[in-house]
Amino acid sequence: MAREVGRAASSTAPRSADVAQLAGVSRKTVSRVFNDEPYVSEEVRRRVLAAAEELGYRLNHAARALASGRTRSLGVVALGTAGYGTASLLVHIEQAVRDAGYALRVVNTPDGAPEDIAGAVESLLEQGVDGIIVSEPIVKGEVSVRVDVPVLFIGAPPAPAFTATRTLTVSVGAHELARAATEHLLDLGHETVHHLAGPRRWYATQDRIEGWQAALAARRAHEPPLLNGDWSAASGYAAGRALATDRSVTAVFAAGDEMAIGLIHALREAGRRVPEDISVVGFDGNPVFAYVSPPLTTVRQPFEAAAREGIGLLVHAVEKPDVELPSAGDPPVELVVRGSTAPPPSH
Repeated sequence: MAREVGRAASSTAPRSADVAQLAGVSRKTVSRVFNDEPYVSEEVRRRVLAAAEELGYRLNHAARALASGRTRSLGVVALGTAGYGTASLLVHIEQAVRDAGYALRVVNTPDGAPEDIAGAVESLLEQGVDGIIVSEPIVKGEVSVRVDVPVLFIGAPPAPAFTATRTLTVSVGAHELARAATEHLLDLGHETVHHLAGPRRWYATQDRIEGWQAALAARRAHEPPLLNGDWSAASGYAAGRALATDRSVTAVFAAGDEMAIGLIHALREAGRRVPEDISVVGFDGNPVFAYVSPPLTTVRQPFEAAAREGIGLLVHAVEKPDVELPSAGDPPVELVVRGSTAPPPSH
């Protein structure tokens, strides 16, 4: 009987009734399994999923949307850049959304400015998404928009004047990562740590500055003047040229891996050895920089963990709007020690 169902389904798209017949259950049970409803035993759930896989059955999301009033799609506002951090977070968001059984719609913004975010959100609402993700990095400012679906902010607080039915936040732990990077250098014996920050208008920049400051304050270390970059290797190179002439500088924490690489290039060009004369720590965890010379010590952002936790909360808010959200966990802090850091020079 099972093989007859399989042959009949080969000429037309399989239906839920075919899955029910092959699995030996009712159509209602098939519906419960694919809607992830309770009161279905694990044995029955496995049988239904195995039958669906054998038949090549795909849930009809269009029919499901008509029945539920939802489109089974989520929208993300992302920064229009190929930078490692932004691109990696978007990849993990897409995977988490797909694993949750939703489609993803992406609208890029040129630089994360408030007016661009508002326009992107309006575009997603016009497409009928069930929820919206605003992905870091995000520029400080007021986003005046009203949203009738839940909104998840990853890596930044909810924007002022942003009105939504439910607002969620998930941290990537930038403050804790910056503190860990700074503490690593202090633990090596450096008296203080200089900081090459990103653009001051980004939330991500402020979190990293505060983590650096907290680590210095806890050790009662002197806080040097801030250096400012724009996330690019070129801005790191410019900062490195400025620091190279100051022989008192022995340790630098850069707010991005690319800035750290530019910084190291300028230091070495000026005759300052890394790490013998100056230690450098980056931020992001770009695996490519394990293969430069010297290999870059960095802190790795927990993009996958943040995306999975955030999408889980957002889907919960969409599907169970009246149920209290589970509490968010603390993001992991991972320091990757390589060859760009060492104790300060003895002299």
